[in-house]
Amino acid sequence: MMYSEKVMDHFMNPRNVGEIENADGIGEVGNAKCGDIMKMYLKIENDVIVDVKFKTFGCGSAIATSSIATEMIKGKTIQEALKLTNQAVVEALDGLPPQKIHCSVLAEQAVKSALLDYAKKHHITLDELNDFHPDEDHHEHGEEYEEA
Repeated sequence: MMYSEKVMDHFMNPRNVGEIENADGIGEVGNAKCGDIMKMYLKIENDVIVDVKFKTFGCGSAIATSSIATEMIKGKTIQEALKLTNQAVVEALDGLPPQKIHCSVLAEQAVKSALLDYAKKHHITLDELNDFHPDEDHHEHGEEYEEA
């Protein structure tokens, strides 16, 4: 299995690891069955993600995708962060092996899950998350997530 230098870098030196006390939004996705669990913490001020941290229990790809996802949304507005896709995560890492694409899906879900938590706590509606269900298990139908 070949990993890009970027994947290795984010695995060996993950960015933004840890947790944020009194986070404005916390998202947890994944499942113990497959072993990848991601928890993401957001600090949001004036609709901007001023800080983001993550804790991931999982394989190297899960750690790398979490790490780069935090970098991609830090300093961004909520609206910009909502546009984060698993494809963008994969591209930012210069690709992932097909059997690891689900890690990028988890990273996208972790971000959205934390944003959903923030929205609920602040009684706001983020229309982009109306159809989002963080508890869906994407391992059963991995074929849908092949790289285009």
